[in-house]
Amino acid sequence: MKKYFVIIHWLLNCLLILSCWSCSNKKLEIQEARSQNVEFLVQQAKQLWEQRSDSNSVIKANYILGLANDVEKSNKDIAKIYSQSLFFQGMFLEDDKIKKDSLFLKGTEVAKYSILNDSLFKSNFNETIGDEDFKMLYALSIAPKELVPSMYWWATNKLWYLNNKPAIERINHRELLEVIMHRIIALEPDFLYGGPYRFFGIFYSRIPGVEISQSKSYFEKAINSYPDYFGNKVQMSEFYYQKAENKNLFQNQLSSVISKEPTINPEITPENVFYQKRAISLLDQKETLFE
Repeated sequence: MKKYFVIIHWLLNCLLILSCWSCSNKKLEIQEARSQNVEFLVQQAKQLWEQRSDSNSVIKANYILGLANDVEKSNKDIAKIYSQSLFFQGMFLEDDKIKKDSLFLKGTEVAKYSILNDSLFKSNFNETIGDEDFKMLYALSIAPKELVPSMYWWATNKLWYLNNKPAIERINHRELLEVIMHRIIALEPDFLYGGPYRFFGIFYSRIPGVEISQSKSYFEKAINSYPDYFGNKVQMSEFYYQKAENKNLFQNQLSSVISKEPTINPEITPENVFYQKRAISLLDQKETLFE
C-alpha cells in the first residue's frame, strides 16, 4: 500500500513541475509577444514622426507612443521620442494653454521616469550620501551620455510648462534645471542644434535678478552653433529682444527667418516650417508685445 502512495506522490510532483513549466513558458510567450507588439508600435510611431509636418501624424504618433510607454515606462528609446513628440505637439500644434501645459507636463514626466529608473542613475543615487534633493542633483551632475536625450526633454518640457507660471515656480526649479543642462553641455553641447544654449537663452530671460546679457550670450552661442535651425533666432527674438525692448532687432531677425528657405536641412524642415509660422505670428503681434 505504501508503494502506491509513493507512486501517487511522485506523479503529483511530476504534474506540478509540468504545470509550473507550462506556466513559465506561457509567461515567456506573453512577455515575448508583448515585446514584439511594443517594438511594432514604436516602429509605427517613428514612421509617423518622420511625417511630422502633418499635424495628424504627430497626434497619431503620440497616441501610439502612449500605448507603448504604458507597457514599458523605463524604455529610454520610447521615452526619448515620446517626450520629444509631446513637446512638438505642445509647442506647435496646440493653441489652448491648458492643453499645451498638459502636453509639456506629460513630456516632463515621461522623460523623468525613464531617468529615475535607469540602473546606473539609481546606483549613483543610492550610493550618494545626503538628503533626497542632494542625491538627485549629484546623480544628475554625473549622469552618463546615454541619458542626454531624456535629460534634455525632461528639462525642456519642464521649462515650457513653467514659462507662464509665477516666477517663483521657475526660481524653485532653477537649480535642478541648471544642473541638468550644464551636464548636457559638458557631454554634448550641440545637442539638438544648440539646444542647451537655446534653453538657457530662454530660461535666463525669465528668471528675476539674472542679467539679461546672459540670455543674449547663450542665444548667440546657439545661433553660431546652428544658424540654419530657425528656432534659435525665433526664440531669441521672442524672449531676449522682447525682454530687452529692442523692437528693431526683434523685427529684423524675425523677418530674416521668414525670408529664408526652410528646407535648407531636410532633417529639420518640419521644425523650420513651424518656426517660420511662429515668426509670422510674433510679427503680427509686434505692436502689442512692445506696448
